Amino acid sequence: MISIGEFSKICKVTVKTLRYYDRIGLLKPVHVDDMTGYRYYSREQLEKMLLIQRLKRYGFSLEEVRDILRCTEQGALLSKMLQQKEKLVREKKDMELAIGELTAHMQNYERTGDLMDYQKGYRIEVKEVPARNVIACRQKMSVDEFGKYYSALYERVPKEHVTPNGVVGAVYYDKEFDRECSDIELIVGVREKEKADKVIKAGLCAVTVHKGPYSSLPEAYAALVEWIAENGYTWNGEPYEIYTKNQFDSLSPEDWETEVYFPVKK
Repeated sequence: MISIGEFSKICKVTVKTLRYYDRIGLLKPVHVDDMTGYRYYSREQLEKMLLIQRLKRYGFSLEEVRDILRCTEQGALLSKMLQQKEKLVREKKDMELAIGELTAHMQNYERTGDLMDYQKGYRIEVKEVPARNVIACRQKMSVDEFGKYYSALYERVPKEHVTPNGVVGAVYYDKEFDRECSDIELIVGVREKEKADKVIKAGLCAVTVHKGPYSSLPEAYAALVEWIAENGYTWNGEPYEIYTKNQFDSLSPEDWETEVYFPVKK
């Protein structure tokens, strides 16, 4: 048997951590001395400890690690690992975008001396927007689920013999935004009005164009809200986005363009 101190040294994990793993049932020692309370581990547990550390490096929580160690079905284990890989890939992309935004922000600040200057670059105009025929999918969803629901919309195109007209967007209905679960309607514009799920009515809108990744879209929304209040308009409907340039145009996030519409009235 291996004492807790030796086990700690071999695995490069603190004794405090080993005691915590014992307490939550993640890795219990094979023997605890009744007189001294000292914990002892087997050589076989070295492999289990190394696996725990590896799973933690993959970003699994301790609760998830415990579930994985208890799981004996290969398919289920592979599914969990694939989901975690996809999560890490998304986080990597988000981090790369954040680094790019930070770099641009620093350069802009050095040039202007204004830390908030990036918010002043939106050109806002009020215009009459035409009606839009769309097929749509509205439900509570997370932002990360957009791709799944857009795929379902595009699967309807050949089945229902409709012709996309290039309009792709999202309408937001909740008063408060929750990235994990909001009332959102994804839309795909079609030429055939008689086959559309709905028609987004024509009307007066305050409009701006956001250039860059979707993570910084709130800046466009904030600019519109401020402009509407300062120019004597009020909201007259739900805001929506139209994605005019995106990843499907083989563009990097810095070159994406999103039109943001706020229906308004005087």
